[in-house]
Amino acid sequence: MAKDYYKTLGVSKDASEEEIRKSFRELAKKYHPDVSKEPNAEEKFKEIQEAYAVLSDKEKRQQYDTYGADGPQFQGFDFSGFDFSDIFSSIFGQGFGGRTNQYGPQRGQDRQASLTISFLEAALGTKKKITISQDLECSVCGGTGGKTPGDVTTCSTCHGSGTVQVQQQTLFGNMIRESTCPTCRGTGKIIKNKCENCKGSGRETKTTTIDVNIPAGVDNGTQLRVRGYGDEGTKGGPKGDLYLHFRVEPHEYFQRRGNDIYLQLPITFSQAALGTTIEIPTIYGNVDLKIPAGIQTNTSLRMRDKGILQTQTGRKGSQYVVVNVETPKNLTKKQRDLFKQLEETENTGKKSFFDKIKKQFK
Repeated sequence: MAKDYYKTLGVSKDASEEEIRKSFRELAKKYHPDVSKEPNAEEKFKEIQEAYAVLSDKEKRQQYDTYGADGPQFQGFDFSGFDFSDIFSSIFGQGFGGRTNQYGPQRGQDRQASLTISFLEAALGTKKKITISQDLECSVCGGTGGKTPGDVTTCSTCHGSGTVQVQQQTLFGNMIRESTCPTCRGTGKIIKNKCENCKGSGRETKTTTIDVNIPAGVDNGTQLRVRGYGDEGTKGGPKGDLYLHFRVEPHEYFQRRGNDIYLQLPITFSQAALGTTIEIPTIYGNVDLKIPAGIQTNTSLRMRDKGILQTQTGRKGSQYVVVNVETPKNLTKKQRDLFKQLEETENTGKKSFFDKIKKQFK
């Protein structure tokens, strides 16, 4: 079954940011594996972290409310890059718990990019080549940061861990917290001569061109996650992800409303009066549409399954053809004569609207 993040945190769907934060704090105290005696504490703790990572972010929350946890934005959702440190510090004290140790393997930072696509590309899906920037391991020093391997030694203070342990009094009693090593500043190593390419950081920025499959149905503001194309992690941690934000160019004729498409169709007086069949463009190709006789302007004709595919349900929206009967201008003499003949037949044996109005005021 689909995940219900609101239920996981025990809040309503219209909960405020403060209510969500408060609920998370209470549940974190209850289920943190380092202090909880609950048999399923670790599993519950992971669930509430994931729920909070989504609902505390306005953009992710909006996408979750629209598409649910099974939407393309949350496939294989990974909250390991979310920073919980400020909350955990306020609950348990700075640096609490080895499970949130910031000095072990760290996932790389996520990258953001914007992409403009056409209306039809957004509606039908497409594949695009995009160029991105990533912070990756230095190609010269292999990530060590040293000019030569011999220039890099293990820090004697922290013995390569990057941290030193300090005892701290918390509301749960005496706790051991980890603090950044003052000698190596958390790197775990001392560099005598730095790599000239990366200046000792062990990383460099590179540009890469990748192919991205864009699913059908994306819209303005849609965010798509491309796994593994963020920055490289540290100390063996995984790469971050790339988040693409879409801008969809307007179409000359089609307008989108949700998963439905609207098309304005001008027709003549004679077509409206007599009825006709017109070839109508859709995003899937041209389709013949029957215009019934006597149709009035602003009438909408529905074409089922000619709208945009909703990937979560596998259903397509509809295309609505809005008929506009055009009044002809610059008539030829022949056309004017024909309209006069038509007017005579329309008035035969019938009282006009104005005749009825005049009668009311006699």
